[in-house]
Amino acid sequence: MDLEAVRTFVAVAAAGQFQEAAAELSVTQQAVSKRVATLEKGLGVRLFTRTARGARLTVDGQAFLPHARELLRVAERADASVRPGRRALRVDVVNRRIVTAGLLQDFYRTRPAIALDVVTLDADVDGAIAAVEAGTVDATFHAVPPRQHLPEGIRSAQLIHEPHQLLVGPRHPLAGARALTPGQLVGRRIWMPGLDARGEVAAYYDELSAAFGITIDVVGPVFGNETLLAEIADSADLSTLVGEGSRYLWPDSYDLRRIPIRDPAPLYPLSLIWRADNPHPGLGELRGYLHSRRTHAPDAHVWLPTWGAPAARRP
Repeated sequence: MDLEAVRTFVAVAAAGQFQEAAAELSVTQQAVSKRVATLEKGLGVRLFTRTARGARLTVDGQAFLPHARELLRVAERADASVRPGRRALRVDVVNRRIVTAGLLQDFYRTRPAIALDVVTLDADVDGAIAAVEAGTVDATFHAVPPRQHLPEGIRSAQLIHEPHQLLVGPRHPLAGARALTPGQLVGRRIWMPGLDARGEVAAYYDELSAAFGITIDVVGPVFGNETLLAEIADSADLSTLVGEGSRYLWPDSYDLRRIPIRDPAPLYPLSLIWRADNPHPGLGELRGYLHSRRTHAPDAHVWLPTWGAPAARRP
């Protein structure tokens, strides 16, 4: 169905005259008559009765009008869904529970007029970069090792340094600690079932394990975060690593403890990745906001990966 003809029909129905509709649409009255006639021919009905006072909707015209308006609304939404500047800004936050999702929510609170499409891609940094390059998303958050190849036109900026915390239940030997050093985690069972075995995530945790002699147990089926939290709450030896800005909810009865890790504090570096030629105005707003919230790695008492250490063996 010709949407211009539908738009013209709606304009005539609103104005009640072909001449006024033509002026509103910035076309000739002849063009309006031709469009309406084409629409009537396609539908096989008369939509207007011409009178001395103008144009009056027929019974069929009255029945068609609400559907015509809906067609135009759907077309507008379809156009806005893909047109930069009108469609929502698509951002891959990797996981809705981690710091990136929280930052994006804070951004939206300060700029509610910018429509956001928050997605989570099942991809490592290479896959996420490919999605940005293809235009599947406008931006993504990932660690970008120095040796990482960025295609021409792809930009990245390291904006987040995420400290770790140890999550333990009330019966764990470290439950009463106010803070821990990485050395205090040696010999403890740090359970992270389903930890990504590919890409930069695996490389980071392999290097972290090797640097401090920490054993990260990735064995076991993945039943979800709720099951993991329940297991840790009920255990005297299980623990897991979480980001300082990650968000998890659990019943008060679990009495879980989040304990900062310091001296040195391991930091997971996250970068925003985007296409330099992306015209979406919301992208510039997001970049500016994240730069204003940028967390810098302190000069001392922190640990950052070199991305060059040999992988440690993990059970």
